[in-house]
Amino acid sequence: MPVGVVIRRTPGVTRWAKYAWKGVSALPGAPDEVWRELRSDGEVVDIHVGTRPLELWRSEAEAYLAALSSEVPSIFAVLRKVPGAPADRPFDLLLVTASPYEAQDYTEGGDEIVEQIPMPDAVRAWIGAFVEAHYEEETFVKRRRDKRAERHEDGRGDPRIQQPGDVYRSPGALRRRME
Repeated sequence: MPVGVVIRRTPGVTRWAKYAWKGVSALPGAPDEVWRELRSDGEVVDIHVGTRPLELWRSEAEAYLAALSSEVPSIFAVLRKVPGAPADRPFDLLLVTASPYEAQDYTEGGDEIVEQIPMPDAVRAWIGAFVEAHYEEETFVKRRRDKRAERHEDGRGDPRIQQPGDVYRSPGALRRRME
């Protein structure tokens, strides 16, 4: 499903940043336009930064369920800074995801900016149907210890070991003691 991302540009509050950017909404089924001004209110401007496909994978169904179960169901837009770009267009839209775990992976490198955007109703219904069809709760299986591994004792049968503490003693100390 193609999803367009709208970000809001506001005047910067410091002298080092000309603008402040914030993801505000998503447009399901949006055309593939880049940096189109949607609304302007003085110095506050809403911009359609781009459209990317929102792809769902069965292996990520648990992550989508977590996104739907959060207080405010959200999708995530990953923006990458473009070196040498003008101040009014500093980002490229890299991807749109519904997985909070994938979004978290992009925050760790520091090269990308991840914006959390409220999930539109149409996208929420689509993801909900996908999760209902593909999510399988993993049952907990308690692991049992292997008792055969516990029977083996370190150093048992080695003639150099006379006391239990010798197992961890250095070979040089054992030679001196045997002389």
